[in-house]
Amino acid sequence: MDLLTQDEYKSIAAGLDLPTGAFIDGGFRPAISGETFETVNPATGEKLADIAACGAADVDFAVEKAREAFDDGRWSKLHPSERKHVLIRLAKLMTRNARELAVMESIDSGKTIFDCETVDLPETIHCLKWHAEAVDKIYDQVSPASDDHIAMVVREPIGVVGLVLPWNFPLLMLAWKIGPALAAGCSVIVKPAAETTLTALRLAELAMEAGIPRGVLNIVPGGGAEVGEPIGRHMDIDMVSFTGSTVTGKRFLTYSAESNAKEVVLEMGGKNPAIVMDDAENLDRVAAHVVNGAFWNMGENCSAASRLIVHKDVKAELLDRIAHHARQWNIGDPLDPETRMGALVSEGHYSKVCGYLDQAENVVIGGKADKGFVEATVVEVSGNDATLAREEIFGPVLSVIEVSGFDEAIKIANDTDYGLCASIFTANAKRAIRGARAIRAGTVTVNSFGEGDITTPFGGYKQSGFGGRDNSVHAHDQYTQLKTIWIDLADDADEAVS
Repeated sequence: MDLLTQDEYKSIAAGLDLPTGAFIDGGFRPAISGETFETVNPATGEKLADIAACGAADVDFAVEKAREAFDDGRWSKLHPSERKHVLIRLAKLMTRNARELAVMESIDSGKTIFDCETVDLPETIHCLKWHAEAVDKIYDQVSPASDDHIAMVVREPIGVVGLVLPWNFPLLMLAWKIGPALAAGCSVIVKPAAETTLTALRLAELAMEAGIPRGVLNIVPGGGAEVGEPIGRHMDIDMVSFTGSTVTGKRFLTYSAESNAKEVVLEMGGKNPAIVMDDAENLDRVAAHVVNGAFWNMGENCSAASRLIVHKDVKAELLDRIAHHARQWNIGDPLDPETRMGALVSEGHYSKVCGYLDQAENVVIGGKADKGFVEATVVEVSGNDATLAREEIFGPVLSVIEVSGFDEAIKIANDTDYGLCASIFTANAKRAIRGARAIRAGTVTVNSFGEGDITTPFGGYKQSGFGGRDNSVHAHDQYTQLKTIWIDLADDADEAVS
């Protein structure tokens, strides 16, 4: 898709018809309490809309309608190929409305229109199509039983699921969850982040147009205490998939234990290492990967390469090259297609990131912040015990740690509460494989920054994740139950003789 001009994007933004109601049982409606909350453009501070501020009563209503839809089979009992065709129609409708969705995403989140147009929307659409195409190609099994028995192992949709989303990739994380959940036949209750609600509501509207039945896809906006916790504690929700902070994610384990022992899948934080050894080839290319990993999406990324663990012999040269590439990551109006770094998502989050900047003692690159925008920043720290090396900042801040060898680098990489992603840059193939095996993280890339793609499972070790994986066919596992059906074929006469 060709990018437009800044003025053209602003014109689209000015003409958007923003959705504001909760989407429950196939239509928009106000919160039962009648309360609303403001959503603002973080780049300008401008109020965008008043969104329905839902609560426990709205969650109850949404779950009731989702359960009705699941039990009567209007979606759960459709042939997988029928669900596939509906989801593909949704992907096509999103393609037709991609520019509107990209602009809506940008003004609601502070993300650059460049990223929304070239990354978020294409990947969101691809994710939905991929899971749609997979659903009628995932086979059940027959176990090796005796001649007198057949043992079938079949998948069934788990039921009504709660999907709790983060604010950093609103549409893409929505697709990561509803793609496999709807493909499996579940009914879903989605809680978008309060900071970024608009595109989830618009997608629900497109889903109805595509043919997803009433009650199957419900969007319940509101705060964590008002909507997230009631979802986590609801006695008639069978499973929750959460993406967000580790602190909040852990609460869902408590909610489950204190309610109906619902299944919980968590994708949480990260403090991801990028190891650069002294034999790494093409340091300019390495620098480009490190900068992209650290500053993409303003560093508001759970898989951000936020710790650079670099061999002392190449540190100086690498930092020079990082400085060159970082200068290309300019901050500015997110609707300007030349801008590479937009505004942080909210005033509260901006203040949090600025608090970390105040602790930086040796700023190598950047360090400036103003009115919601933070420039690409590189900070040298004294070691892995420094606050900036241990805590997830979730902003465009890269902490640099010097090491003297491979074993030291691996030890520091693993010295963290997290284990989501990691990168290792080396020309030695054995060292690369040894490092990838030794690092305790769900995804390890070699000589690049990345997360894999839709075909590879995404999730973490330790406090980065729990209970399952997003992406790939493995994502379907968390939205299904395995059932054994044991069939006795023995003849009654044979049984009597035996």
